Amino acid sequence: MATCDYESPLGRMLLAADDEGLTGAWFYGQRYFARGLDDAEKNAEAETPALAAASRWLDAYFAGERPGVTDVPLAPRGTAFQRRVWSALLAIPYGETRTYGELAAELGSSPRAIGTAVGKNPISVIVPCHRVVASDGSLTGYAGGLDRKRALLELEQGRV
Repeated sequence: MATCDYESPLGRMLLAADDEGLTGAWFYGQRYFARGLDDAEKNAEAETPALAAASRWLDAYFAGERPGVTDVPLAPRGTAFQRRVWSALLAIPYGETRTYGELAAELGSSPRAIGTAVGKNPISVIVPCHRVVASDGSLTGYAGGLDRKRALLELEQGRV
């Protein structure tokens, strides 16, 4: 496991990767921060192709560009259901949103189960859990905080 810090406009992030790809991207202080990493892994500063790709992706994203979802090798750790939900998040187009209910209908699940899986997404921003909203369009449930969720959506909608 290798990690590095990334300085985003919305705060410092910890990126983590293994031999398969990026396993995590968390804002410092967010809920579930570095979940699954032990203290030694959190401090295993190194440069890997996956970490470099993630940093380039985040640079482009925060510059208002639309980097592709395949530009970073992703290897999130989770249950089979969580990985299905996280894959569905990658299909939400840049600048658009989906509701928990829409994702539940698409995946044959309940909105509550979808919300739980979305909330445990270990790869913030790149796997766009910020694009999931409540059925009335309100912003809910972002582990990185609602201010960041709002800022990410505004960036994507060109309102920054």
